[in-house]
Amino acid sequence: MTVHFIGAGPGAADLITLRGRDLIASCPVCLYAGSLVPDEILSHCPKDAQIINTAPLDLDAITTHCKTAHDAGQDVARLHSGDLSVWSAMGEQIRRLRALNIPVSVTPGVPSFAAAAAALQTELTLPGLAQSVILTRTPGRASSMPTGETLTNFAATGATLAIHLSIGNLDHVISDLTPAYGADCPVAVVYRASWPDQQIIRTSLRSLKSDVTENITRTALILVGPALAGDGFDESCLYATEYDRRYRPQTANSQWSGWQHGDD
Repeated sequence: MTVHFIGAGPGAADLITLRGRDLIASCPVCLYAGSLVPDEILSHCPKDAQIINTAPLDLDAITTHCKTAHDAGQDVARLHSGDLSVWSAMGEQIRRLRALNIPVSVTPGVPSFAAAAAALQTELTLPGLAQSVILTRTPGRASSMPTGETLTNFAATGATLAIHLSIGNLDHVISDLTPAYGADCPVAVVYRASWPDQQIIRTSLRSLKSDVTENITRTALILVGPALAGDGFDESCLYATEYDRRYRPQTANSQWSGWQHGDD
């Protein structure tokens, strides 16, 4: 018996991996984060599956459900929104399950920042503008921020920032980022990326607070950085005619040409 932690994606029911879908279909028990995982994902569960919404449960109750299934020899599909590698609370659950000698597996999902970038039709790492993406958040009730992990420090890098769980903390975001990025720095707010009621706001740090509509109080990602403008960037060398690469060698003496002909 195994508890399968599965990234259920950002919202759209078809933005889930084939592995995740098939694991859901194979598990007689499904625990899901009801406030964030759409009901359409649950359609992959077996018809007679026990489906448990974990939104009102604490960690002890969730662990108990997993142990009960384990004792009955039943696999569990444990669904979390987005991808499990960030802000999923998977770590504390796995720690409890390992202490009980209950096997686990992890299947990744489409993260919210990737869904937001797709909605914007924007590459977050544009040559000459940004080559790094920083996933971060501001302090909240559930988690504080370690010393050094501040928006001010991250802004000093000039990277594209994907700021999660912070739509209710816009004053903090604006005050910490404006000195490094400037008031005219482009910002995009993507509310419920990939959901039917997705909403996109393109603005600047100067106008961020006034442009965010009253209905956006949670489930929104803030993207900040020069790359959000989508212009003024360099072309990469990857597809340049003169760029010498393994699968497109420019000369017979290219270091890659031997590989092209099957030589190691």
